[in-house]
Amino acid sequence: MLTGQAAHQAAVARLKASYDAIPAGQTVRLAKKTSNLFRPRVTSDAPGLDVSGLTGVISIDAEGQTADVQGMCTYEDLVDATLPQGFIPYVVPQLRTITLGGAVSGLGIESTSFRNGLPHESVVEMDIFTGAGEVVTTTPGDELFDTFPNSYGSLGYATRLRIKLEKVPSYVSLRHVRFDDAGLLSKTISQIMETQEYDGVRVDGLDGTAFQPGEYYLTLATWSERASARPSDYTGRDIYYRSIQARDRDVLTIYDYLWRWDTDWFWCSRAFGAQHPVARRLWPRTYKRSDVYYRMVQLDQRLHVGAWLDRRKGNPEGERVVQDVEIPVERLGEFLDWFDAEVGMRPVWLCPLTASKKWPTYPLQPDQTYVNVGFWGNVGVGPDAPNAPRNRAIETKVHELDGHKSLYSEAFYDRETFEQLYDGANLARVKDRYDPDHRLTSLYDKAVRRR
Repeated sequence: MLTGQAAHQAAVARLKASYDAIPAGQTVRLAKKTSNLFRPRVTSDAPGLDVSGLTGVISIDAEGQTADVQGMCTYEDLVDATLPQGFIPYVVPQLRTITLGGAVSGLGIESTSFRNGLPHESVVEMDIFTGAGEVVTTTPGDELFDTFPNSYGSLGYATRLRIKLEKVPSYVSLRHVRFDDAGLLSKTISQIMETQEYDGVRVDGLDGTAFQPGEYYLTLATWSERASARPSDYTGRDIYYRSIQARDRDVLTIYDYLWRWDTDWFWCSRAFGAQHPVARRLWPRTYKRSDVYYRMVQLDQRLHVGAWLDRRKGNPEGERVVQDVEIPVERLGEFLDWFDAEVGMRPVWLCPLTASKKWPTYPLQPDQTYVNVGFWGNVGVGPDAPNAPRNRAIETKVHELDGHKSLYSEAFYDRETFEQLYDGANLARVKDRYDPDHRLTSLYDKAVRRR
């Protein structure tokens, strides 16, 4: 949906008016009903910032291959605007309802991240509505711009982002390559990162799946003008992640490739019975979406149905383990072995990436190849589950391996460790400048104290 400049300016004016209506000294939050965060927080009935008009695409510059996009625009709506013109954003996170502003102020990732980095690295200009109630236009190299990624609204909210677009054809050819050894898996990732090809064929997208110890797959995507076979459809009875083990080659439309993980929320839809053959036939395609499953999770958290069923079955009390971590590629095998022994959750998603420079609030080393390891589910722990022993152990191990942890889910760091990992001193300095009265909740309070 193209919004246009006039409509955008009117939306920013409404946003500013909603800020002015909040009493001085009161904490400022978004009046936003949906979220892709997985950390509970203290709720508030206080009025929030009106961002209802900031959900579209302002304009697309086909010649310059850029788009001006509002901060609350979902990637689903963004792709619907750019793909008909033959473009996609440099990085399209795997879930449809992730917003562009959320992926930049948080962290998004996908299979093109091995060559394009994270979403904020293809932003060329931003307008940020700060805690002081001002719109600040900022570009790479400015302290506000560079500190913004991974700040999660503690510095402000992006109202407009100018992003680079990539030209794409209509189809994607896939190769699912199996590895029995984690060391060879890591070595192959490093080689593809360097050459952007495998076995003499160009690689445009790279991610992987670890199903069990000794069963790892890299999925290599190559953009294609023509389909070498009839494109597969994983929005009906067939399930994408299961195809990885069942076939070594596949073809998808570019659209279906972008949302291949969203249909079943990777593999998490199985928790709701959506992968049962009978339920699969009856479950409408329009409801095979990550946001539908997310609402079901929220309902379960309120009603505690899953916990009740576990008690009825005699299962130990479960701990929710929902995390994405960045591990240096040469330590990947070590982490996977530890994870199998101490957590035991499978499958696990693997997504290689590299950073173009050292971003202060998420300081990955620019000369280092990382692999994002994503794991999402419950682990039977027993009476100690409320103390989150598995999550705490993961934080310790990631730190030990010189990795980093995303903050979209629960975090348990003490303040000193948190400030060290996420450059709290720089963040505090920038916050003092752009949110001098601290109207916005701090990053530590958001991520750890769940404020």
